[in-house]
Amino acid sequence: KMAEAGGAEGPRLAELLATGWRLWEEVEAGTEPSSSAPAVQDKARRGLVALQQAAAMVAQLELFSENEELEEIASADLRYLLLPALLGALTLRQAGPGQRLEHLEGARRHLARFLRLCRAYGLGAFAVPNDGPARDDDDGPAPPAGLATMAAARQAKIERYKQKKELENRLASMKTFVESGQADDDQMREFYLLQIQKWISISLEEIESIDQEMVILKSRGTIKQSPAPPHGTSRQARTPLKPFILTRDAAQAKVFGAGYPGVPTMTVDDWYEQRRRQGAVPGQSVPQRTPAAVNDEEQKQQQEKKEEEDDEEALQKARDWDDWKDTHPKGYGNRQNMG
Repeated sequence: KMAEAGGAEGPRLAELLATGWRLWEEVEAGTEPSSSAPAVQDKARRGLVALQQAAAMVAQLELFSENEELEEIASADLRYLLLPALLGALTLRQAGPGQRLEHLEGARRHLARFLRLCRAYGLGAFAVPNDGPARDDDDGPAPPAGLATMAAARQAKIERYKQKKELENRLASMKTFVESGQADDDQMREFYLLQIQKWISISLEEIESIDQEMVILKSRGTIKQSPAPPHGTSRQARTPLKPFILTRDAAQAKVFGAGYPGVPTMTVDDWYEQRRRQGAVPGQSVPQRTPAAVNDEEQKQQQEKKEEEDDEEALQKARDWDDWKDTHPKGYGNRQNMG
């Protein structure tokens, strides 16, 4: 394998990895205000192309195998273990309308593959996540963690953060020495092993963030796809009622109508009939009156008719009162509400 990797494919493979790694660092340290800026997306795209070509070459050369030990890997070839991690990191930086979930899933597969490969070579003690998120037919979300579990997880994050900072400081002091070609085989091996440890920490953090974001995105998609409420459940718009005077019977309507010529009068029966035609009171008929109420009303009408026929004086007074109301508006004579 060393002979194959160091042959004609060797320089090209190393260049592809170096190009993808450099573009990742430029994207990570970029000064663009948004990750969706064209310059950022162009670097991410070019970096992914280079890394994908390098990964295809590594697979063709069969540089790594689950049946071998870490000591069997050449020091110069250890850097190619980072290819899945770099692919996952650049995939996360991709942007596109409606493609965020697809990018998250792709990045998670790359990062999980990297962690599984590292675990196979004994590079750290950590739980290897699945290649993909939980399926819809799984048993559902895990039960809420207890306080002890949450405290342990928090402490693990703190430890990973401290280790990551220590690794970054050591790598910064060794980077120029290794890239200039002055480092010997042992120093080169230490440098790439430290890089792998750093990316293990990054991958674990990224997968945790990816899983949280995917839950949010899928819940939003479920809300958007929820069926609309059945048609007709909202309250239908009703025609506004015009002001009118509601009277008990036709006799009252005649009297009140004379006093308020600008406002129409309407009996209870007429009002119900009008509302029924407008559909405001579906299925309801005009309220039925009891026989007692009908008799009382008939007696009252007969009494009024008799009074009008027999008592000319009362009739004249009623006419005079109607005439007076025609020429005097409502409220006339009220001396500033003083009675």
